[in-house]
Amino acid sequence: MKFIIASNNKKKLAELERILNPLGINAVTPKEEGIPLDDVEENGTTFAENAFLKASAAYKKTGLPAIADDSGLCVDALDGRPGVYTARYGGEGLTDEERYIKLLDEMKNVDDDKRSAHFTSSICCILPDGSKIT
Repeated sequence: MKFIIASNNKKKLAELERILNPLGINAVTPKEEGIPLDDVEENGTTFAENAFLKASAAYKKTGLPAIADDSGLCVDALDGRPGVYTARYGGEGLTDEERYIKLLDEMKNVDDDKRSAHFTSSICCILPDGSKIT
């Protein structure tokens, strides 16, 4: 069975191939299939909602079972920010380094023992019958 990965990220594809191929699932990108996917506005308030938005859009466009993810950094001292805004943290056009600098600047008055954080990832799969697995 073939699954479309709602991303053209080669590292993400390699990771999903490693997981899915032993299950008999062929993971492909839209680019490999020659099907351009429209950008999806990630306006969900959770990682799970954004993963669903991307998987659903890929399924609707291709008719193939679709897998998408959304992930980001959640800093406890910043009430979970940047969270779902990790990729856009600080505004459009910033480099990853500029985002790190902004984050560290916001935490300059936070004690070392309060600098906890975690990385969250949510995956959503839309199957041919329209059901979803998260």
